[in-house]
Amino acid sequence: MFYQFKEQMPNPNFEGVTDVTPQEVNANTAQLFLVDVREEHEYTGELGHAAQTKLIILSTIPEKLATLPRDKTIVFLCRSGGRSAQATAFAQQEGFTNVYNMRGGMLLWNQLSLPVET
Repeated sequence: MFYQFKEQMPNPNFEGVTDVTPQEVNANTAQLFLVDVREEHEYTGELGHAAQTKLIILSTIPEKLATLPRDKTIVFLCRSGGRSAQATAFAQQEGFTNVYNMRGGMLLWNQLSLPVET
């Protein structure tokens, strides 16, 4: 069963990519598969990372895409939302349908004081 986001907006830079809010991602983590596409030092750095995220560095997405579940709603996230939008667009090109980009990335996540792990 795919999670249906209530708040969705078109990504301003990637046609066909849908952005979702950090608040809704945080509230529904159990129903989502979260993929952080930042570098490892960013993932463990000062911004931390959201709980339950799988780190798959953007440059490795093409070879690791096959490891992602096609039966869950996937949300890509990064520092500010740019790299994760790229990953979302790539996943869509490869036939994934329930993939989203988290607007604002970990910068917005931290601004909203949502929980982080380091």
